Amino acid sequence: MNRLILGALGALSLAAIGLFWWQGRAEVERGAPPPAPLAAPRAATDIPSADISGLTGPAPPEATEQTREQQRFGRYDRDRDGRVTRNEMLSTRTEAFRKLDRDGNNLLTFEEWAVATVTRFEGADRDGDAVLSPAEFATTRPKPSTKPACRC
Repeated sequence: MNRLILGALGALSLAAIGLFWWQGRAEVERGAPPPAPLAAPRAATDIPSADISGLTGPAPPEATEQTREQQRFGRYDRDRDGRVTRNEMLSTRTEAFRKLDRDGNNLLTFEEWAVATVTRFEGADRDGDAVLSPAEFATTRPKPSTKPACRC
């Protein structure tokens, strides 16, 4: 019985200490000093200066102009490793598939269309390593249209 009474008194005393500590902390937070006032602006003559004569910074990076073929190669090269794999070439061709299926009945299957693309890929892959180099990829460039740019 004594242990029960001592345990209850200990729990009550811990609760009271916690309550007083919590209240004391709230008082300290309420009574925090206000922030320090901002310093008055300095005069223009107070600004420090440094002697930078003879110092030069690094040259800014130069942007290189890419050719059309380099830009086209970059669109196909998804992982930017300088090579176009078969999967990279096939992944961008879904719009062309939709254009081939004019009536929208899906009779032209993706496998049929992929055969044409793989044939084109293998025709461009001259060394047969299943990867197109930039020079090999340039051979897959679409033919320029002969239509005039405007209706004059």
